[in-house]
Amino acid sequence: MPPGRHILLVDDDPVLLSAVAEALRGEDYRVTAVSHFNPALAALDDAANKPDILVTDIVMPGGVNGVALARMARMRHPEIPAVYMTAYDIPGAEREVFGPLLRKPVEPSQLVAAIEAEFARLDVQNR
Repeated sequence: MPPGRHILLVDDDPVLLSAVAEALRGEDYRVTAVSHFNPALAALDDAANKPDILVTDIVMPGGVNGVALARMARMRHPEIPAVYMTAYDIPGAEREVFGPLLRKPVEPSQLVAAIEAEFARLDVQNR
């Protein structure tokens, strides 16, 4: 894994957000951790600090869920990969996402594996 890949992490649970961000930083990722879609969109629009991947909870308050956020991210950055997390059984969610869908609680090693698989898929796709 190249050091310093930038992850935009979005989850409305502050305890989970902090724990996951800390675990990812421990794996040498740079992490921007936010709890709402508005700061996530601002981070996506920051050209000087563009995230390499979006890791998002699906069910979040405020009118924009993780699936919609990932679609908005793709409108800004068409090739940005996404990894989704949820604690809920959401019928049909697998058909709506364009990346791995992980069930919470997610082990850090499972999340890192999903992130790295998305980077590998993107690397192969761009060759």
